[in-house]
Amino acid sequence: MMKTTHYSILLFLIWITPSAYAAPAWVSDQFEITLRSGPSTSNAIQLMVASGTQLEVLERDAESGYSRVRTMRGTEGWVLSRYLMTERSAREQLEILSSQLTNANSRGTSLGSQLTAIKGEYESANRGIATLKREKAAAEKELAEIKRTAANVLSINEQNRTLLNDLATVEIRADALDQENRQLSSRTTRYWFMSGALVLLVGIVLGIWLPRIRWQRRSGYDRF
Repeated sequence: MMKTTHYSILLFLIWITPSAYAAPAWVSDQFEITLRSGPSTSNAIQLMVASGTQLEVLERDAESGYSRVRTMRGTEGWVLSRYLMTERSAREQLEILSSQLTNANSRGTSLGSQLTAIKGEYESANRGIATLKREKAAAEKELAEIKRTAANVLSINEQNRTLLNDLATVEIRADALDQENRQLSSRTTRYWFMSGALVLLVGIVLGIWLPRIRWQRRSGYDRF
């Protein structure tokens, strides 16, 4: 009863539609229909149109109850208007929805895989960043140690230069003292030599003079 009511409403809508209006329509999913060369059963059947086939409505003849249609391959003919629907059949819509759902699930799986891959790359990048931070900290520590070592080296070098300068000063003073010592030694040797020569000379003079004094005394005693 409900199907009959549905078909009646459909026929009424078909009859009030302008015949020159081209609109899509689908063959009812109940059975196959005939595509004839004219708007009556006396016209030749051109082909059988399967349920769910999409047709393009070119003209509607309310008096004969036929509609002139064109298939997707370009074949034109007449079919009974009551077998046409303004939308796809429920079965075909279900198949389309099932296909879309399958595609959506497939895309969801693909997106899930991509999301997993992105998460993996993100975690890998975080690990790389952590490694770089550790390497940076180690490099900074090593640089600080090098700076301290360099500062110590510079300080040691400065101390070495100071000590070298002090050593040079001491060496100069030592050379001066050594030269003075040599001069003093030479002068002392000269003094001793002169003193020895003087003593020798005095000894010689005394050696010559004392005998004469004794002889003169002895000669004076002889006179008395």
